[in-house]
Amino acid sequence: MTLARLVAVCAVWGVFWGSWSALLPAVQTQVGATNADLGLALAGVPVGAIPAMALTGRLVRGRERIALAVSTALFALAAAGIGLVTTPLALGMALVGLGAASGALDIALNTATGRAERESGGRLFQTVHAAFPVAVIVAAPATGLARSLGYGPAQVLAVIAVLVLACAALAMGLPLGRGVQPVADSRPKGAWRHALLLGVLAAFALIIENSVEQWSVLLLEDFRSASALLASAAPAAYMGALTAGRLTAQAFPRLGLRPLYVLAGLGGGGGIVLAGLAPMVWLSLVGFAITGLALGPLVPAMLSRAAVGDEEGRLVSAVSTISYTGFVVSPLLVAGLSAAFSLPVALALLGALGVPLLLGYLTVRSR
Repeated sequence: MTLARLVAVCAVWGVFWGSWSALLPAVQTQVGATNADLGLALAGVPVGAIPAMALTGRLVRGRERIALAVSTALFALAAAGIGLVTTPLALGMALVGLGAASGALDIALNTATGRAERESGGRLFQTVHAAFPVAVIVAAPATGLARSLGYGPAQVLAVIAVLVLACAALAMGLPLGRGVQPVADSRPKGAWRHALLLGVLAAFALIIENSVEQWSVLLLEDFRSASALLASAAPAAYMGALTAGRLTAQAFPRLGLRPLYVLAGLGGGGGIVLAGLAPMVWLSLVGFAITGLALGPLVPAMLSRAAVGDEEGRLVSAVSTISYTGFVVSPLLVAGLSAAFSLPVALALLGALGVPLLLGYLTVRSR
């Protein structure tokens, strides 16, 4: 029951972001934004998320159930509001609010999952986080189809908001223990330094992930002449492979972080280069799939590692918050590189971020 409720919340969170990827061209047209305007507006998401994550990390301990329900409900309201904006400035302001709600949801979901792992003794992070890409796989092409049928952002986002609110009610039934009991500090020596390093490396992975979510549809529509429906397959291909990577990692409990760093560095970096520079739509889709397969297991494995001995969820919150800087950097980085070169080259240049992930093999102890 606990796992099902956590999966439902994560899934509906993914429904929004999958739909958002496919809605971006329509939203860009609706508000009359250039690519540079859009990049600045998208930066509002992490700008709102990071302070909200820091605050939620302080408040959530012992209140995981109510924090998850409230943050999910706020996310629903923020998502519905996006469909009503008509200018780039209004979009940016709305995305700050959306980011705050999403960041709070992120922390609440991860701390609730970490607590459920400790109380059950099972491994839950890979399974819970796998629900997000599965939802994107469904939502992105469904939104592309809705656009083809003439539905606009306001109608699509209103439907999604209702689904998110329903899952907020489900979160209230989570059978987690009540309150934080005093416990001895079981965190290993150097845990905070280790959490900082995990967060920074996770940020590099999330820069690539966010670039796929935010720019892959635009790449295929504007530079590969793909239809709205076909272009919406880009985030779906990425997320489908991401799901496969996470479920495969779940099936091999002895798989440590080190091989995941190598996989993420080589496959994630190489895959995004192929996706950006491939001259044909299908080859770009292959590149996005390789990227997702390689990056998929890494961040949940990092969170699971941080949760070991972290009875109050502080390290999980720290890793989540630090990693979110990747979402701050990603839209501005891609927008800046696009202005200097082009969107395909900008995405390909993100392959350089695979290098620090490879270095993670050397710098992070396998404990």
